[in-house]
Amino acid sequence: MCIVCTHTIHRAQHNFGWNRDFEPALVAKSGETIHFECLDSSGGQLGRDATLQSLADLDFGRINPVSGPVYVEGAEPGDALKVTIRRFVPSGHGWTANIPGFGLLADQFKDPALHIWSYDASSMAPALYGPGGRVPLKPFAGTIGLAPAEPGLHSVVPPRRVGGNMDIRDLTAGVTLYLPVEVEGALFSIGDTHAAQGDGEVCGTAIESQMEVEATLELVKDARLKSPRFTTTEPVTRHLDGAGYEVTTGIGPDLMTGAREALMRMIDLLGAEHGMSATDAYLLCSVCGDLRISEIVDAPNWVVSFYFPRIVFA
Repeated sequence: MCIVCTHTIHRAQHNFGWNRDFEPALVAKSGETIHFECLDSSGGQLGRDATLQSLADLDFGRINPVSGPVYVEGAEPGDALKVTIRRFVPSGHGWTANIPGFGLLADQFKDPALHIWSYDASSMAPALYGPGGRVPLKPFAGTIGLAPAEPGLHSVVPPRRVGGNMDIRDLTAGVTLYLPVEVEGALFSIGDTHAAQGDGEVCGTAIESQMEVEATLELVKDARLKSPRFTTTEPVTRHLDGAGYEVTTGIGPDLMTGAREALMRMIDLLGAEHGMSATDAYLLCSVCGDLRISEIVDAPNWVVSFYFPRIVFA
C-alpha cells in the first residue's frame, strides 16, 4: 500500500484517447504522489482465461485505456511536467498476441496468435515461455503523456510530442520523465502497463499486464521542452545481460527494411536452434529482443541489428 500517495485514480476513471476537453478525474497540486489503477492494453478483454476466440472478438474501441486525466494546478503551455515513477504493483498475469494487420512483419504473420503469461507478482521471477524459455521481467508503462493542444479526440495509438503510446521499456520504477505541457492543467494520463518488452515491440504487443502505478507529478515552469525526455539512474539492461546475446543483422539503404531483415533472421535462428515455430519466435522476440541501429553513417548502406538475450534459454 502506498503510504505517501495523496490521491488514487481508480480503474474506472479512464479514457480511450486524448482530448483537451476531457473532464479531469482529479485536480492535484505540484509535488503530489498519485496511485493509478491501470487496465491492460485490451481494457480487460484478454484475461487469464482468454482464447483465440477472445482475440477475434476484441473490441478495438476499448484498446489502450489510459487512467486519468490529472489536472495539475498552475500548469500552463510552455511548462513541463516532471513525472517520477515510484513503483509498479503487478497483477501476476498478462498476454502477448499477434493481431492480424499489426506489427513489423504483419505481411508474413497473418494469422492470430495468443500467449497467456503467468508470473509471480512478488518475486517477479522470469516468466516461463514454452519448454526451457524464461523471460526476465521489468515492469513499465507503455502509454504515458499529456493532452495535446489540438482540439478534439485523438487516437491513443500513435505517440506524440506530448508523450502517449511511446512504448519505451526503460520508463520503469526510478525513472524521471519530462513531458511538454500544451494545455492548461497538463491533463496527465497513464496506462498500457507491461511486464516486459523488447526495444521495438516488434509484433505489436509486449507482455501486456494489468498493474497499478505510483507516480509523483511536479511542475517545471517555462521549460520550453520540445519533446519528452527522461533520466535513468541505473543500468537499463542488467536483467538481460547475464549470458550475452545472439545478434542478427539487416544491411541496406533503408532502415525499415533492415529492421525487418534483422528480425526475420533472428526468427529463423530461434527456429533452427530451439525448435520454435516462427509465430512463437516472433512473439518471443517482441517481449525480450532489441532492435538497434548499429551504423547510420556509411552511405549508402546502414546496419540494423537484432539482439536476443541468451539468458532466456540459459
